[in-house]
Amino acid sequence: MLIPMLVQQPQMLGTVLHHTPNFVWILLAVLIAIGVSQARDREASLLRVAFMPVAMTGFGIWGMTTGFGASPMFGYAMLMWMLALSVTFALVGAMRAPADAEYHPATRSFFLPASWAPLLLIVGIFVTRYVVNVDLAMQPALARDGQYTLIVAAVYGLCSGVFVGRAARLWRLAAESAGAIRGEPHLQ
Repeated sequence: MLIPMLVQQPQMLGTVLHHTPNFVWILLAVLIAIGVSQARDREASLLRVAFMPVAMTGFGIWGMTTGFGASPMFGYAMLMWMLALSVTFALVGAMRAPADAEYHPATRSFFLPASWAPLLLIVGIFVTRYVVNVDLAMQPALARDGQYTLIVAAVYGLCSGVFVGRAARLWRLAAESAGAIRGEPHLQ
C-alpha cells in the first residue's frame, strides 16, 4: 500500500513522514548506530553475541503481534514466521563462521571481523515494520488479507532466522574452540 502510493503520488511522502511519531526516528537512529558499530572489527562476549538475535527476533515478534495480533490470520502468520525463521536458521546456521572470526576461551569473547550484514538486516526489519504500520494505518483491512499477512510474516521470519543463524555459527565456533583446548576431536 505505502510503496505503490509513493510511486504513484510521491508528494504523499511528506505527509507520511510528518505523521510518524518522533520516537520512531529515535529508534531508527539507535538501531543504525548498533548496525554501524558492527561494521568494524570488534571484540564481543558470548552474551553480546546472543543479544542481537534475541533483540531483533523480539522486534519481529512485536511487529507481528501489534500488526496482526487481532487478525484471524494471526495463527497462520505466526506459523509462516516460524517456518521462515526455521528454514533460514538451518541454512545460515549450517555455514561456517567468518574465516577471520576467533573465539578466545580464556576471556569467553569473540574477535569478530567487520560486517555490514547486521546493519542491512536491522534496517530491513525496521523498514518492514514501518511500511506495515503505515499500510495498516491507511488500510486496516490488510491485517485480514492472507497474502499480505503471510508475506510480511515470511519477511520477519527470514530476517530473524538470519540473525539467529549467524549467532549459531559463532556459538559453534566457541564450542569447537573449547573442545580443541580440552583435546576433543574436531567435528566437521
